[in-house]
Amino acid sequence: MGNSKSGAVSKEILEDLKLNTKFSETEIVQWYENFKKQCPTGRITKEEFQTIYSKFFPDSDANTYAQHVFRSFDTNDDGTLDFKEYIIALHMTSTGKTTRKLEWAFSLFDVDKNGYITKSETKEICTAIFKLIPKEELMKLPDDENTAEKRADKLWKYFNKGDNDRIAEGEFIQGVLDNEDALRLIQYSPLK
Repeated sequence: MGNSKSGAVSKEILEDLKLNTKFSETEIVQWYENFKKQCPTGRITKEEFQTIYSKFFPDSDANTYAQHVFRSFDTNDDGTLDFKEYIIALHMTSTGKTTRKLEWAFSLFDVDKNGYITKSETKEICTAIFKLIPKEELMKLPDDENTAEKRADKLWKYFNKGDNDRIAEGEFIQGVLDNEDALRLIQYSPLK
């Protein structure tokens, strides 16, 4: 992590993050100071991430979804998130362009990281999304998407694929961009 002994973010990581996110140098330095306070080791484990993530969904079971989110952010597959992975994840999910967010969504749905999404992976993520939805909101969902299986089936139909077909990243992004309903189905947004 560069010169992590001094407690400052390395120039190399700072420059890389300024180039690849919309965050300013000041913001990155502030994020880093907070990150080091929360994670003195400079890394977040999957368990720590799940604990943090669960706080955003106090009335739901966010653990399964948090595991998938963590996997999609752990780009070097070392079982932890370092500061750079954390900031890029934060950027992609909060301030990133729609295409970048959809690239991340693709990595979320690509459970086995083979570069394609299958119908079973779609069901797995839809099941995790459903665990985030409070019971009172589940009852308000349309009949054709009121279970994880129905939601996955509905989403899969938008891509015009058979049960044993698979979707590449470009197809996924274009399919979601072409259909607002598909965009809604790949995520959970709490009712206001």
